[in-house]
Amino acid sequence: MAKYDHQLVEDKWQKIWQTNNYYQADNSSVKPKKYILDMFPYPSGAGLHVGHVESYTAADIISRYFRLKGFEVLHPMGWDSFGLPAENYAIKKKIHPKLVTEQNINRFRQQLKRLGCSYDWSREVATSDPQYYRWTQWIFLKLFAQQLAYQAVVPINWCPSCQTGLANEEVIDGACERCQTIIIKKQKKQWLLKITDYADRLLADLDSLTWPTKIKTMQANWIGRSVGAYIKFKLVDDDFFISVFSTRSDTLFGVTYLVVAPEYAQLDKLIKLEQRSEVGRYVEKVKTVSEYDRADFKRKKTGVFTGSYAINPATNEPVPIWVADYVLASYGTGAVMAVPAHDERDFAFAQKFGLPERVVIVPDSSVRQAARKAYLGEGRLVDSGQFTRLSSEQARKQITDWLKKQNLGQPAVNYKLKDWLFSRQRYWGEPIPIIHCLSCGAVPVPVEDLPVTLPEVEFYQPSGTGESPLATITDWVETVCPKCGKSAKRETDTMPQWAGSSWYWLRFCDPNNSQELFDSQAVSKWAPVDIYVGGAEHAVLHLLYARFWHKVLYDQGLVNHQEPFLRLVNQGIILAADGRKMSKSFDNVVNPDEVIEQWGADCLRLFEMFLGPLEDAKPWQERGIVGLRRFLEKIWNLGNNLLPKEIVPTDLADQSAEFKWQLNLTIKKTTEDIESFRFNTAISGLMEFTNYLTEDKNNLLNNRLEGFKNLLILLYPLAPHITSELWQLSQSQFKWVGSLAEQVWPTYQAAALQTLTTVLAIQVNGKLRGQLNCSVSLSKEEIINQAKVLPGVQKYLANQTIKKTIYVADKIVNFVID
Repeated sequence: MAKYDHQLVEDKWQKIWQTNNYYQADNSSVKPKKYILDMFPYPSGAGLHVGHVESYTAADIISRYFRLKGFEVLHPMGWDSFGLPAENYAIKKKIHPKLVTEQNINRFRQQLKRLGCSYDWSREVATSDPQYYRWTQWIFLKLFAQQLAYQAVVPINWCPSCQTGLANEEVIDGACERCQTIIIKKQKKQWLLKITDYADRLLADLDSLTWPTKIKTMQANWIGRSVGAYIKFKLVDDDFFISVFSTRSDTLFGVTYLVVAPEYAQLDKLIKLEQRSEVGRYVEKVKTVSEYDRADFKRKKTGVFTGSYAINPATNEPVPIWVADYVLASYGTGAVMAVPAHDERDFAFAQKFGLPERVVIVPDSSVRQAARKAYLGEGRLVDSGQFTRLSSEQARKQITDWLKKQNLGQPAVNYKLKDWLFSRQRYWGEPIPIIHCLSCGAVPVPVEDLPVTLPEVEFYQPSGTGESPLATITDWVETVCPKCGKSAKRETDTMPQWAGSSWYWLRFCDPNNSQELFDSQAVSKWAPVDIYVGGAEHAVLHLLYARFWHKVLYDQGLVNHQEPFLRLVNQGIILAADGRKMSKSFDNVVNPDEVIEQWGADCLRLFEMFLGPLEDAKPWQERGIVGLRRFLEKIWNLGNNLLPKEIVPTDLADQSAEFKWQLNLTIKKTTEDIESFRFNTAISGLMEFTNYLTEDKNNLLNNRLEGFKNLLILLYPLAPHITSELWQLSQSQFKWVGSLAEQVWPTYQAAALQTLTTVLAIQVNGKLRGQLNCSVSLSKEEIINQAKVLPGVQKYLANQTIKKTIYVADKIVNFVID
């Protein structure tokens, strides 16, 4: 057999897989299904770098594994091709976004095929394809019909560089997530989606998902459900009420002033004549400060008195009303009751402006002293009228009930989550299928007229006026109202990039359907997605939006499951060798094409999986790839040494206990590691088994053959090219039936793992207290648990706290106690 040539082997098998449609999922299959999905990429001009390869390889490994386990696997790929990234790149390169997108998709597709990914390419979709976004527009019309899509003049996050509005989720540390320009607030009529109507369900259903805890926590925090009360404060000299939301109604007697946001809708009603100029100057100044900076606790407090007072409903005392930028109009009502003795921000503000502080909660009702700093905890109420001596919990309920009887408050639930800003003032996005008529208002485009396609134009740069470039294309904008037939205008804002990715997994189930969104039987066959692989950076963008749209479709009776993705697996970032994130601006991006050219796709796949746990961030250090190449060459040479031999029929009676143990342990470990996405340890175990087959001179030839056969199956999901080639080369000589991709994943024999044992010394505080005779296949945790219950050990651990457990494999377990 010739020397291992990765280019010949990989080119050969990629052509075989493509020509024979190896990985097309069969809708009519009676096998159990697995739907494995990558978060599909936006096709950037830079192409894939080695950081992208990590998640695509992980998803491919698990897809190939489940096929061998007897599942019908759907593993599709498509392109998130609309949105700001593609448009900004097109503007930079002075090429139309459509052409740029097509070029980039072709490059991505070629790179993924070269990596050996087992996608069902017959189901490929792109969000910028009119035959796809026709149905994105159709879903929008469903939202509109359910009054979940609406227009309103709202303060939006405006990116001066991208010249478009951004959703709250697209603002990171006060800056545009795409270009890092500091955003400003701007009043503008926009389309919004009522994701807040689904807040409780989005929160509650997180419990049903097998997702990383940190992702579920991030979503829960972003939704930000707070239980409290709305409390009304009447102006001293007016019948106008200021409503505030508070989770701490137990502190009501400690309110010494109110604060409203500079953007507070009714601010004019509060400003006295003599304060107008000062308040006006302050409000203008605040417009230059980002919400991120305003929310910074460490920032020096600023504010101005409005001249007005309100009545504290608990004490009937007048309290001054201030304007301050530490209050945001986007949270609650845009007004807060200030309790300096029990809130750090209020305390800092009161200290600066000489406002009074009143302690109304103490850890112990016998303790009373002036506030030197805010006490934030629970306790007993003091100086709180009829509620004095109640616990904080009791007081919250009773004070809220009392306010409700006085018509001055009511229990309430508030959310940090705001409705999804859905308008973008850009060209490269799905046109919003609405026609504006002076007589009829906003009228949906008839379904039979979908898709509303983008006009073919040369000029697509931002208009600079705050309007979409589409607004300047008169022939496209001018139309007739489908309801009354009068002259009307098309909506010129486009949808955000997240629209097309909020339902794409469902289209993969039935991608070529021109009559309906998808066939219900096809979706019932495949959905929901069993395993979804992608980056944690999408926790409160794509993942939240996708769950929202999926629930809307569920309510419409279009899907029969409430969540789109049952299990979520996040890969970590592969950092550049310099420890920074890979970026063209840092000139530290590693092109996978170059790595594949030199070392091969199988070698790159193994190397990326071997770098460390999938979910961890890890630096790219290419010198380590040599070891993975040697591993592949060792397997190639192992096959080379076996092929010329005359192999006698395998006699299991000839298999030594050691061989059985090695084989079955490898099967068990590889199976568990792959299902747990511990690919680095799976590879490590396969390396050990390869060394065993290669170096054990006492091993019978037929045992080595049995081991080699299983090794190829176990390694196939990780390195499919070289294993497929070795299997084919061995097939005729060893009478192996079927291709490698058609084999059945081996199962381990538990009895074989009990045949080798070891003896460990069990110590307590360094003194020998017993010996444990156990199978060498036991895990560290299993050994420690068995050691604890040994009679000679257990009596020394009874009623003791184990401070530390020292474990030395195959030697000792030492329990350190007080």
